[in-house]
Amino acid sequence: MAKENYIKCSFCGRDKREAKMLIAGQNGHICELCVAEAYKIVSADIEISKKESAKQTLTLLKPAAIKKYLDDYIIGQDDAKKVLSVAVYNHFKRITSTVKTEDEIEIEKSNVILVGETGTGKTLMARTIAKLLNVPFCIADATVLTEAGYVGEDVESVLTRLLQAANYDVESTERGIVFIDEIDKIARKSDNPSITRDVSGEGVQQALLKLLEGSVVNVPPQGGRKHPDAKMIQVNTKNVLFICGGAFDGIEKKIASRLNTQAIGFSNSISTAEIDKANLLQYVSPQDLKSFGLIPELIGRLPVLTYLQPLDAATLRSILTEPKNALIKQYQRLFEMEGVKLEVTDDVLGLIVEKAIEFKLGARGLRSICEVIMLDAMYDIPSEENPKKKFTIDLAYGKEKLEKSKLAKLMAA
Repeated sequence: MAKENYIKCSFCGRDKREAKMLIAGQNGHICELCVAEAYKIVSADIEISKKESAKQTLTLLKPAAIKKYLDDYIIGQDDAKKVLSVAVYNHFKRITSTVKTEDEIEIEKSNVILVGETGTGKTLMARTIAKLLNVPFCIADATVLTEAGYVGEDVESVLTRLLQAANYDVESTERGIVFIDEIDKIARKSDNPSITRDVSGEGVQQALLKLLEGSVVNVPPQGGRKHPDAKMIQVNTKNVLFICGGAFDGIEKKIASRLNTQAIGFSNSISTAEIDKANLLQYVSPQDLKSFGLIPELIGRLPVLTYLQPLDAATLRSILTEPKNALIKQYQRLFEMEGVKLEVTDDVLGLIVEKAIEFKLGARGLRSICEVIMLDAMYDIPSEENPKKKFTIDLAYGKEKLEKSKLAKLMAA
């Protein structure tokens, strides 16, 4: 018994009587306090290693490399891809730079707004960048946001998603990227300031101002509505990059109205003969966004404005077959899982593109038409005892399925 009193912690030298617990090893002992301290040291070292490795990875993502990665999944839209690539790369530089210059120049973030018709690839660009990035990334929907105190989600729920993507690491969250989709759905109902509550329009825009510019925001960790007694996590959005996207349906009328305004004298910037009336979105300006219903304060916090080109027949044809995640490749993989090789003739691809242009739904229309044409085959083949090793969809088969579908009847109506 007397011998046990001389057992001490090999690290701090505490006696067994002074320690709550002594863990025995082959040639020594360790107390519970030294275990806790060792855990803190190891955890801190691991976190530092993670941050250093993350910074090294981020510095390798040059704008050209980001655009090249986007090219593998998205056809065309070179202007929008360049803008996004530069914005993301500059964001990397801001969050990884630790050099303090004598003139104390502070680089401000450049939030981006994408304008483009439905199905042109706005959300796809965001999802593709999410695969590439080594920073927390989330996609939020502006349609569910309402002003504080009303049914719906508060604007802080946008940061809740980013916090969850960062596994509730506040430091990582504060260098993340947020894509806010359907930003045009929160446009105010008229061009004049509202004298009543516009809780899902102008009210949401005003609530977004502090997030976009950069401020310390109280975020509910589990989302939902804020409650006075709920535990909040403070997140500084100063280094959070915001990318907003919207279809802005009908903004072409605002652009056309502005371009047709006759200037006095010789100061008209765009000649009427040079205007491409088939693609007015390329002339979009902050003034058009204001006319559409975005408040000037919000537009000012989204300084980088770019557009996505409408998809023509050649681009839609390329979307079907060329990207890594092309639609036809997806269906071929589905049939391959059943042991069947799927072949689609060029005539059928032309038919799918032709119908997609009629629907005016962009790339999303392609999937709707493909589903109609391949529905019967995807229904019958899994049930066949001895399915064919090869299944070919030709023009006659494609036309037959489209004519029998409700889709064709709706189009005829």
